[in-house]
Amino acid sequence: MTTTNDIRQTLAALKEAAPAGYALAFHVRFTTPSFLFQTYPKAWADYYSQNGLVMRDPTVAWGFENEGTRRWSDLAKNDPDGVMALAADYGLKHGVTHAMEIDGSRSLASFARADREFTDAEVTDLQAQVSRLHVATAEISALSPELKKELQKLSVNVG
Repeated sequence: MTTTNDIRQTLAALKEAAPAGYALAFHVRFTTPSFLFQTYPKAWADYYSQNGLVMRDPTVAWGFENEGTRRWSDLAKNDPDGVMALAADYGLKHGVTHAMEIDGSRSLASFARADREFTDAEVTDLQAQVSRLHVATAEISALSPELKKELQKLSVNVG
């Protein structure tokens, strides 16, 4: 059984792996995730939210339409609104997006670095950690009350 400590450790490991931050949206139904964990710089998160960029973000669009993983450099050509260039201005210069769906439940994850592209080994590790978190948070009703409360504290947005 997953514990809050397991989830905290995984989130901390992801933060270390993605020093410019991440956004993890688990179990998205329509456009609302059950859990959203985010460590992007506050200035970027505020700008992104205030300007409604989620609907114009090529990483989000790709994640809703596909499964698997794509580097942001591969998605930049499908960014007519320049969201990725704006993100780079906030230090999110290199990134990778991972999308998965299990039993009709979709999760999206994006990770950023300011210094370099993620290596293939790093991408593989990020995918595995996202998969573990997806499974750990899949059955909200089956989570212990303590774990639900802790996830709500950690999460930016609980649907």
